[in-house]
Amino acid sequence: MLNWNGHDMLRTFLPSVLRYSEADGGAVYVVDNGSTDDSVEMLRREFPSVRLILLSRNHGFADGYNLALRTLEAEYVVLLNSDVEVTEHWLLPLVAYMDAHPEVAGCQPKLLSWRQKEDFEYAGAAGGFIDRYGYPFCRGRILGVVETDHGQYDTVSPVFWATGAALFIRLKDYLEAGGLDGRFFAHMEEIDLCWRLRARGRLLVCVPQSVVYHVGAATLKKEDPRKTFLNFRNNLLMLYKNLPSRELYSVMLVRTLLDYVAAVSFLLKGHFANAAAVLRARAAYHALRSSYKAVRRENMEKATLTSIPERMGSSILFLFYGRRKRTFSDLF
Repeated sequence: MLNWNGHDMLRTFLPSVLRYSEADGGAVYVVDNGSTDDSVEMLRREFPSVRLILLSRNHGFADGYNLALRTLEAEYVVLLNSDVEVTEHWLLPLVAYMDAHPEVAGCQPKLLSWRQKEDFEYAGAAGGFIDRYGYPFCRGRILGVVETDHGQYDTVSPVFWATGAALFIRLKDYLEAGGLDGRFFAHMEEIDLCWRLRARGRLLVCVPQSVVYHVGAATLKKEDPRKTFLNFRNNLLMLYKNLPSRELYSVMLVRTLLDYVAAVSFLLKGHFANAAAVLRARAAYHALRSSYKAVRRENMEKATLTSIPERMGSSILFLFYGRRKRTFSDLF
């Protein structure tokens, strides 16, 4: 669990993580990203079984995990947000599936909302997918429409990406793929990692027999301009890093148009800071792109799949707004 000034979140959610993870044989680590509150003192005082990894400053979500995981020896690790409530025996279905399927690099539990426990949670639901132009969606969540869980996605399913809120992954696969992209800082980094793994022939799945509850948007709220900036910039970098050469020009051309449409949409809603964040994100992407040429070349060289089945060949925006497809079941 990664922590940065999350005293209250840890006190609320760590008890369930300890109770149900240690009972299943797991060891719980908290990686502190240079907190300036009393998180570390509270952990030492109230949760003495927690193993601490202390970093000197805030390295962000991506490098915080990278630095911590390089110090561990384990077959499996779980990247778990500090605002997740786990359930009894939540680890066992994940371990059992991974033990039985060595071709699978990582998986996720079913992610439900902590506030409305009958609904899926935005940031992962029952497994993530992506459309042709880089827009992520989930079994249980299309754009802003979140479904109620009626058991409709209770089958184990291959996915394009597993949520970073509760990412269960083979440590060997994580390290061999290069881990999370530290330059992303936060947002889109797990999708980028999963794209690399999937392109190299490794599988990712959702195992909904494991259930956790996620608060979501606990660090940056949904309409925060910083979050908008990171999502747009990192999504563009992810596309540049991973798109096959035959698609790169056409996809990025369409994304340029869609990004300007998004900026205008923010303006019309009076969200001026978010509109500016989209434009800054595009400028930052262009400034960073040349430094990613070697990374892109490596990804193309190591890719073994010419196409990824879990990546939609069309536009989720067109299907959502033009065809009125509101649920994952409507799409497939």
